[in-house]
Amino acid sequence: MKLTKIKPKYETSSNPRIGLITLASDFRIEKDFNNIIYGKDIDLYSNRIKSYNPLTNETLKKMADDIIDVTKEILPEQKLDCVAYGCTSGTIAVGYKSIYEKVNIAKPNTKVTTPITSTINALKNLKINKLSIFTPYTDEINQSVIKYFKEENIEISELSYFDIASDIDIGKVDSDHLYDVLSKQDLSKSDALFVSCTALPVLSIIKDLEKKLGKIVLSSNQTLIWETLNQIEYKNKIEGYGELFKN
Repeated sequence: MKLTKIKPKYETSSNPRIGLITLASDFRIEKDFNNIIYGKDIDLYSNRIKSYNPLTNETLKKMADDIIDVTKEILPEQKLDCVAYGCTSGTIAVGYKSIYEKVNIAKPNTKVTTPITSTINALKNLKINKLSIFTPYTDEINQSVIKYFKEENIEISELSYFDIASDIDIGKVDSDHLYDVLSKQDLSKSDALFVSCTALPVLSIIKDLEKKLGKIVLSSNQTLIWETLNQIEYKNKIEGYGELFKN
C-alpha cells in the first residue's frame, strides 16, 4: 500500500468570533442569537454555565465563580472577538467589572458585553430617560434592577413582574401570553419598555409590540445582540427586531 503525505494549507483569516456564555437552564438565548446572525459571516460559539434555583442575588453571584473556566472552554487557546455574558440579573449581582476581568483572564484582550450594560448603552443611544420595565423576577431581584437603573440616572415610571423564582420556569412562559401581557402595559409616562431576562421569549415579538404600543421596546437578548454586533463592527442592517437596530 502506498502512503502519501500531503502538506495542508490553512486558512489565514476567519469570521468574527462571538463567545456566548449562557445559563445552563436557558432555553432561549442561543435561538435569538442564531435568528439574527444566521447566514451572516459571523461565527457563534457557546458554553453553558451552572445556574442555581431559586434565583437570588447570592445564587447569581455564585454562578459567576465559574466564568473563567467556562470561557476557557470556548475554543480553547483560540482568540474570541467578543464574549457575551448571558444573564441580566447575574450581571447586576456580580458587577460588570468583575465579569470583564474574569473573561479576560481566560481570553486576554477580549471585548465583553452583558444584557444590562448593553441596555444602558442602548438607552443612551436612543436618548431615553424614562422607562417602564417588565421582568419575570421575584421582588428581591426587582429591587436590584430598580437600584441599578436609578444609579444610571434612568427614571423608572413603572415595573411589572411575574414573580417567578426559577429560571427554568421563566423559559417556559408562553410567548402569546407574554405578548398579551406586554401589549397592555401603560407606557403613557415612559419613552420605552424594557423587558428583562434572557430566558423570556421576547425578541420575536418586539416588532409587533412596538407597532401596538407606539413606543420603543427593548429586551435583554435584543440589546445584548445589538451591542455584540457593534463590538465586532458588523455594519449591515438588521431588519425585523425593533427600532434599536436602526440606530
